[in-house]
Amino acid sequence: MISRKLGLALAVSLSLAAGAALAEPSPSKKALIDKLVKLQQPAAEMLARTVVQQPLGQLMQAAGQALQQVPAEKREATAKAMDADVKKFVEDNVAYVRDKAAKMAPTTTAAFLDERFDEDELKQILAWFESPVSKKFGQLQAELNKALLDKVVAEAGPTLQDRFKGLHASLAKQLGVPAPASAPKPAASAPAPAKK
Repeated sequence: MISRKLGLALAVSLSLAAGAALAEPSPSKKALIDKLVKLQQPAAEMLARTVVQQPLGQLMQAAGQALQQVPAEKREATAKAMDADVKKFVEDNVAYVRDKAAKMAPTTTAAFLDERFDEDELKQILAWFESPVSKKFGQLQAELNKALLDKVVAEAGPTLQDRFKGLHASLAKQLGVPAPASAPKPAASAPAPAKK
């Protein structure tokens, strides 16, 4: 009975040791993962900007509407003060989120890559990232996105404008306030990041 328990304990120990060994990638795979993690660092900047700026759109729209209630003589100074607050908020918080993302990315991204890709696949991904075609595509991606957005807005913009007016009128009616003179217009081009 003792030898059976000892054998079972030894088997469990060996199984756990083997599992631990599998959790750590080989040195060559780890080197590929580390290189891909480093190549992904610019994505942390974009992620940080998106996380911080995305909720600002609605806030700034509401603030712009509220600004219309400020006496005309104080409106410009108030707008400048608000812009300064938003600029500081974006600068401080993009840096904060970027630092958090930079600290988390090596372990999170490395574990993800290790779990989902074998060494050969990692080599192929790395070859793509480092290829001139990939670099050219990355540089042109913003231009491509803007071209698509411009066409979509040109096609859908007038209809969206009418629908925004209808929504504003409906909301104003529900709130018991006069309908706004004009509804916000859909973006004519890619949204610009908040002012720095």
